[in-house]
Amino acid sequence: VLKPTARAYRVLPRGARVSVSNFFSNLAAPIRMANALFQFRLLDAGGELLRFGVNTTVGIGGLFDPARKYLGLREKDEDFGQTLGSYGIGQGFYLVLPGLGSSSARDGIGRLVDGYYFDPVVIVPDETSEVVALKALDMVNFVSLDKDTYEIIKRESLDPYTFIKNAYAQSRAGKVDR
Repeated sequence: VLKPTARAYRVLPRGARVSVSNFFSNLAAPIRMANALFQFRLLDAGGELLRFGVNTTVGIGGLFDPARKYLGLREKDEDFGQTLGSYGIGQGFYLVLPGLGSSSARDGIGRLVDGYYFDPVVIVPDETSEVVALKALDMVNFVSLDKDTYEIIKRESLDPYTFIKNAYAQSRAGKVDR
């Protein structure tokens, strides 16, 4: 359902889809900032706070990313799964969450914490249908910007499941170790 919807969504110009992606990325800045603080990465947390302020104001509610373009501030990829990993908690078993993709026991817990306690999309709206609609738009937009990576992996890999599982584990371990 997601892939065909995302392909149809590609009728929107790429610039518009990038602006939607920027908007949702800007909304997630408090999550990244909180997790940087939990890991005692004070410069990263400060950078996220500055990015959020600049992109929310000058970037018109986060639709544009002047913090990156003019100040060279890149977003820091931080989440509660990485925070747990920085405290020595192992990844645990690998799992694939329907509609969300690859995860691990640690990262699944991290997604719950980030989504329940820090995500402004979940905290602010009163209606569950609004939250679902916003999350669906974010996911469809994300997939519409992807260049069919999954299809390429399926076509080129002998065992796509093992390839994705190993790539995920290595990627997450690298993010925790940096």
